[in-house]
Amino acid sequence: MRQVILDTETTGLNPATGDRIIEIGCIEMVGRRLTDRTFHHYINPERDIDAGAFAVHGLSRKFLSDKPVFGNIVEQLIEFVDGAEIVIHNAAFDLGFLDNEFALLKRPPFRNLASKITDTLLDARQMFPGKRNSLDALCERFSISNEHRTLHGALLDAQLLAEVYLAMTRGQEDLTIDLIDYTVNHDAAGQPKALPTKLKLMAASAEDCKAHEQILADIAKASKKDPVWSA
Repeated sequence: MRQVILDTETTGLNPATGDRIIEIGCIEMVGRRLTDRTFHHYINPERDIDAGAFAVHGLSRKFLSDKPVFGNIVEQLIEFVDGAEIVIHNAAFDLGFLDNEFALLKRPPFRNLASKITDTLLDARQMFPGKRNSLDALCERFSISNEHRTLHGALLDAQLLAEVYLAMTRGQEDLTIDLIDYTVNHDAAGQPKALPTKLKLMAASAEDCKAHEQILADIAKASKKDPVWSA
């Protein structure tokens, strides 16, 4: 399973009004392990940078003036991401800009290159309804250090997102299934031993059931939609 963790920085918030990509960073992961392959470029947008965007990433038009335009790096980008699952935080934002850059070059949408697109922001909102789910908030929640991050940067944010994604999706692979002794409760011939005829039944108290129902009600209220367990 090959995945590409991707992030971009832009001149502003809306490609429909002329904003462009000015930095793109990608990290490759195979079998949930980071490889040594990365893709990173600063890009000359051939336009000014919005003040609000500059405050976020600190990339100026002067700094970007001698960098390649998007059309000069597009083939390298395609080669790096083609056929992979692409993992993005707030995918709608980055894909909107990437599809716009590809459209300006009269190419099919960027998203068509992906075998699958995973949006960690949408996944985080399902995991933590009603909570802050920015990349910084998730780093704090999963105890991932981002102290070295004073400004946003595409490659740095992609590296942080890779750690967040692994933490968010860390499930059964952490269980020591391979260490289970399957010979327990089996006889010398390998046949299961008979279970005891009387099993001890542990029933939840009325107080426990009430507390459980209250937790479910709080979750449903926080998510602002009918839960899947409701009738």
